Amino acid sequence: MKRTSIILILILIIVFSCQQKKQEQETTTTTADTIEFTEIIKEDYELYQPHKEVKAVLILFGGYPEVAEDIQREFKILDMARKNSIAVIFSNFNQKLWLEESEKHQLAASLQKVIVENQLPTDRIFIGGFSSGGVVCLLISNFIVGMKQYHIDPKGVFIVDSPIDLVALYKSSEKNIERNFSEPSIQESTWLLETLGSNFGNPKDHIKKYEDKAVFTYSTGNITNLNKLKKTKIRLYTEPDTLWWKENRMADYEQMNAFYIKKLSENLIEKGYEHVEYIPTTNKGYRANGERHPHSWAIVDKKDLIKWMLNE
Repeated sequence: MKRTSIILILILIIVFSCQQKKQEQETTTTTADTIEFTEIIKEDYELYQPHKEVKAVLILFGGYPEVAEDIQREFKILDMARKNSIAVIFSNFNQKLWLEESEKHQLAASLQKVIVENQLPTDRIFIGGFSSGGVVCLLISNFIVGMKQYHIDPKGVFIVDSPIDLVALYKSSEKNIERNFSEPSIQESTWLLETLGSNFGNPKDHIKKYEDKAVFTYSTGNITNLNKLKKTKIRLYTEPDTLWWKENRMADYEQMNAFYIKKLSENLIEKGYEHVEYIPTTNKGYRANGERHPHSWAIVDKKDLIKWMLNE
């Protein structure tokens, strides 16, 4: 009898713990406009989903060190998304300047699983990313559209000041180390040369390896990894503040992400891509802590982005 009582107590403890864990992962919130949202917190992502009609799904990838919490802090889109009945998925997938084939399959499958399991619409998906997250955004979108087993083709994609040209990154890093001007620039450039060099070699001798992985290679005009997005809406955000980069990093315009983003937009339009928008901004780049930095989520006009998604 005593043993039976102990077992019952243990069962009750386990049930209570599971219920408590579920409550921690799924909570309901109500906005001032009485639109109820469910928050689902997982290891790989955070999902904020309206209870009733979902007008669109927004998937966001952060910069190299950013996880869901960081994206929410730097890109305060959630309240606006709630008011417009848009589900938002903040991904924890990061630290990628390119994607291997196995990573593309795994990421596409995981995104499809999230969307299907939560009964989100598969025909109104938009994917965006900041910095290296924009690289992920474009590469995975192109991959999904090109693979029949995935049924979550994005209707639109956007990047925020992303380093889209790996050859340009390598060459710029060489210049930064030679100048020896900014400690953050030297540290980043040293890491980039080691990372790119160890994976692909020097682009002078191995340009094909760079073209195979990069979003865009300006020196050769290669956009192979975007060839499935001709009919997809594409937005390219950047803030070409040449003065800030010169004063803070001693960088030339040709070293900035903005230069290659503009060249990419011109290349895509020239090759018949139907819905490409190049969006340069001025003095919008500020981090959440108030620091002035043109390389920031803040350069995106959130209200205009919502309109773009909803075709208003």
